[in-house]
Amino acid sequence: MKATQKLHDIGQSIWLDNLTRSLLVSGTLSNYIQELSVTGLTSNPTIFDHAIKNSHDYDDAIHQKVKDGKSGEALFFELAIEDLREAADLFRPIHERTDGVDGWVSLEVSPLLARDTAGTLAAAKALHARAERSNLFIKIPGTSAGLLAIEEAIFAGVPINVTLLFSAAQYVAAAEAYLRGIERRIAAGLNPDVGSVASLFVSRWDVAVKDKAPEALRNQLGIAVAWEAYERYRALLDSSRWQRILNAGARSQRLLWASTGAKDPNASQLLYVQALAKPLTVNTMPDATLKALAAHEGFSEAFPGHADQVLAEFAKAGIDPDAVAAQLLEEGIESFGKSWSDLMACIASKSEAVKAA
Repeated sequence: MKATQKLHDIGQSIWLDNLTRSLLVSGTLSNYIQELSVTGLTSNPTIFDHAIKNSHDYDDAIHQKVKDGKSGEALFFELAIEDLREAADLFRPIHERTDGVDGWVSLEVSPLLARDTAGTLAAAKALHARAERSNLFIKIPGTSAGLLAIEEAIFAGVPINVTLLFSAAQYVAAAEAYLRGIERRIAAGLNPDVGSVASLFVSRWDVAVKDKAPEALRNQLGIAVAWEAYERYRALLDSSRWQRILNAGARSQRLLWASTGAKDPNASQLLYVQALAKPLTVNTMPDATLKALAAHEGFSEAFPGHADQVLAEFAKAGIDPDAVAAQLLEEGIESFGKSWSDLMACIASKSEAVKAA
């Protein structure tokens, strides 16, 4: 049995952290679904920027859309929605078989809206309506403005993937925004079955402190933070507040591990995957990590971690996790914003080339 199937049997879903037109056209994504137990995927501006910039896969589509008068952001979202519709259709049998627990794909609103609640909410509603796929999450960052938009989007019935979460406290804030949206739907007599995941980024922690952490603590901070978030997650699921919404017909917002490809070349590619092999979660992996997992043997559920102990050791070393979490959120917003600007520049360049030709 492949380790990918073993992870699935533990109770963790494997989603691909990638989407390109070539993955769809070549049949690679279909193969991942059939052979490697992949049950969903995520996308982001960086992924699309690389896919469009580093291939000719989108050139013909860009050519046609330019002829149709499209440009910039509008042109990009047409390209992205085309890909995500096709991917969503591939995952539809899984979505139906699991009654909406799995089989999701994700599309992110413009990162430039990270501090704009009204703009984020409007974009989330519009993108989900345009995509016309029930198994599409809209990704909204867990900023203070984003949390307000998440509550309103959930209340409006838009499935949400909360992105750019870095700490247990940020995760809890995202979960509470989801809860408030669902509770409002119940109070209004609306169907409370609105899907959501909360995406905690892991490996960026260890990148952020690699020059500050003692060698004995190398590559341990991201895992400790994730363990702490998992403890909060399971406590929330067991809470009377969460049980009330489940009894009313809602579903659990699952905790998702993001950024789980090891960045340290001296570390195992499965460093974070093995440490975070926990039930009732999702792990979204880049292709290289997925393939490494498929080739692995002897995979099993991770032992409970002692998050408090490890975090205390980092505190002794002068590393403040709260400060690092705030830093990572700002860097994440900036990074996705830069990718968005690069993506828009790439589309403008290819559009101009089409016009010149």
